[in-house]
Amino acid sequence: MKTKSIFIAMMLVVFTFLVGCNSDNQASDGSEKLTVYTTIFPLEDFTKKIGGDHVDVKSVFPPGADAHTFEPSTKTMSEMASADAFIYTGVGVEGFADKAKEVLENEDVTIVAAGEGIELRGEDEEHDHEHADEAHDEEHDHEHADEAHDEEHDHEHADEAHDEEHDHEHADEAHDEEHDHEHADEAHDEEHDHEHADEAHDEEHADEHADEAHDEEHGDVHADEAHDEEHGDEHEEDGHEGHDHSNGDPHVWLDPTLSITLAENVKNALVELKPEAKEDFEANFETLKSDLEELDAEFKETVETANTNKILVSHAAYGYWEKRYGLEQISVTGLSPTQEPSQKQLTEIINTAKENEMQYVIFDQNISGKIAEVVKNEIKAEALVLHNLEAATEDDVKNEEDYFSLMRQNLETLKKALN
Repeated sequence: MKTKSIFIAMMLVVFTFLVGCNSDNQASDGSEKLTVYTTIFPLEDFTKKIGGDHVDVKSVFPPGADAHTFEPSTKTMSEMASADAFIYTGVGVEGFADKAKEVLENEDVTIVAAGEGIELRGEDEEHDHEHADEAHDEEHDHEHADEAHDEEHDHEHADEAHDEEHDHEHADEAHDEEHDHEHADEAHDEEHDHEHADEAHDEEHADEHADEAHDEEHGDVHADEAHDEEHGDEHEEDGHEGHDHSNGDPHVWLDPTLSITLAENVKNALVELKPEAKEDFEANFETLKSDLEELDAEFKETVETANTNKILVSHAAYGYWEKRYGLEQISVTGLSPTQEPSQKQLTEIINTAKENEMQYVIFDQNISGKIAEVVKNEIKAEALVLHNLEAATEDDVKNEEDYFSLMRQNLETLKKALN
């Protein structure tokens, strides 16, 4: 009996050992995670949501970073080189991305441009210049129309004068013919001389009009050259201003619909890296997509039911809300916070804010713009905050905020600013 008990106990120990070993092996096989580095906060959050337990996600950006100007340390670059993937937007927001790609491509790191396939919105300045050019062309057309009207009016007066002169000539001819043929001949000669004089006058007048037309044409050419030179200078300044945004507005993640494309590109990359987890990635993506569609509907309702569609912002990060929901952002700086307005543009912004009786100036969560403060003080406005989501703040991390909680905070700010 005792021997039997010892045998059973030994069998239990062996069984437990085998099960333990098997469990350890399963855990090792099943819990091998992908290491993924991301840039902006939405990519970090989307990758975590889609990857789940299969992915270890780390952000290149520290809390509160400015995505436009941030440069990773040598240590961070070394850590990224040992990762499975590097996910960035690929739409021009990360200034260091091109350098990082050169390093990581040689280290067998999968590089994912999450913004691939998204058509970028053009810069606000370009949009404003188009309207300004249209207004200029319309004014120019009115001037030409007025000139044509005046010229036609002058021709009518000239014809009337010519007819009157012709009537007088006929009357003189009849009078001369009745009294004396000799006087008629003299009148004829005098009339002939007058006609030559008129022809010379008309020819001289035509030359004057030709000269005026020539000068006007050259004036237009010089005006166009001046316009092109002015625009060339502006483009040259933009090209040297911090990061080059020549491809358009990079803030695509603030549009929930475009964020679906970002998320889908992330999902496809994870499936390629770990195909055995495809089912999980697909299911997680569908949940995220549904949440983004719901957020999109909330934005539409907020704007459609608002009292105004204008917001005054410190940084032109919200152009996709203009395109998607019909908002109009009046921006103190350009697409990058370093693109500060000229004194003339700043005056125009202040005047526009006053004309529209704007009560709020909206600042970014990680930027304290001195120029925006000037505008706020000038129009006696209240300061509000919109989160551009480029990077999480320390408070965001502490409060475990995600993309949706921060975007709904933005919705509350919009509700106040638009009403």
